[in-house]
Amino acid sequence: KKLFEIYQEHKNWARILDVDTVANLNEYTLQKKGGYIIKISEALHEKKIAEIANKIHERNGDLRVVLVAGPSASGKTTFSKRLGVQLAVNGLRPFQISLDDYFVDREHTPRDEQGNYDFEALDAIDIDFFNEQLLRLLEGKEVQLPKFDFYRGQRFMNGDRLRLRSGDILIVEGIHGMNPHLLPRIDEKNTFKIFISALTQISIDEQTHISTSDNRLIRRIIRDSKYRGYPAAETIKRWPSVRRGEERNIFPFQENADVMFNSATLYELGVLKKYADPLLKLVLENQPEYMESMRLLKFLSYFKPIDDEEIPPTSLLREFLGGSSFLY
Repeated sequence: KKLFEIYQEHKNWARILDVDTVANLNEYTLQKKGGYIIKISEALHEKKIAEIANKIHERNGDLRVVLVAGPSASGKTTFSKRLGVQLAVNGLRPFQISLDDYFVDREHTPRDEQGNYDFEALDAIDIDFFNEQLLRLLEGKEVQLPKFDFYRGQRFMNGDRLRLRSGDILIVEGIHGMNPHLLPRIDEKNTFKIFISALTQISIDEQTHISTSDNRLIRRIIRDSKYRGYPAAETIKRWPSVRRGEERNIFPFQENADVMFNSATLYELGVLKKYADPLLKLVLENQPEYMESMRLLKFLSYFKPIDDEEIPPTSLLREFLGGSSFLY
C-alpha cells in the first residue's frame, strides 16, 4: 500500500508536468528543455528529503537510529548522505555507517541453491556484533568501527572510532534495514525506517509501463563498469541472483518503512542511454547475455539522449555516473 501510494503520487506529478510518456520526454529534449526537467526532478528530490529530515527532527530525543534500505542500485548511499545534510540543517549531528562493513568473513558467508555466495541473505551480516556495537553507541560509549575488504573477503578494524552524544543521529544504510530481525536488541521507538526504490514514473505509452527493475539494472551496469571493472555481460549474468535475493530479503519487509522515497528521476533514462549503449554493445553474440543486452539496447533506443551537464554534483544519479561531490 505504501509503495503504491508513493508510486501513484509521482505518476500523477509526471502527468501534471506532461512528462509521463517517453514521447513527451523526447519532445522536451528536442525543444532543448532537458535542463528544465533535470532542475524540476532534482528539486523534488531535495524537497522530499527535507520533509523526511523534518519528520526525524520532530522525533528527536527518543529517535537515535535511521535505517535506510532498498534494492540494488536504488541510490541508498547518496540518499543517506543527502539526508545527513538535511538533518544538519535541522541542527542535528548525523553519522553514517554501512551494513556492508558488518559482513561475516567470506568463509562464513551462506550459499544459495546454486552454491554461490548469498550476500543478500541476512545471515551474511554479523547480527550479534552489529547489535553489540549499536547498543554501546546508544549508551554513549565509544566503539571502533569495522571495514570490510571485499577483495580479501575479510572484516578488519581501520582505526575509525565513533561516540554518539545526546541527540546525535546514526544513519545505517543497507539492504536489510526493514527486516525486523536486524535489530532484535534495539527498542522500536529508537528507530526510523526509510525504504528507497527507483519507481520509474515514465511509461512507453499509455498502456506500456517501464519495469523499475530495468531502470536499476541499467544504473548498475554503468556503476559496475565505472567503479568495479565489471563488463555489462557480468552484471547481466549476476542480475537474476540479485533479484532473487531482493524478492526474499528486501521486498517482503518494505511495508515496515515509516516513509518511502522514490529515487527515480524523470530524465534519467535519457542520460543513462549515453553511458549504457556502448557498454551493452560490447556483449558478444556468442555470450548467453547477448539477447538481454539487445533487449536493453532496443528499450533505450526509444529515448532521445539528454546531456548530463546540468545534473548537480549532489544528485543521486551521480552515484552511478560519477562526478559526485560526496565521498564514497
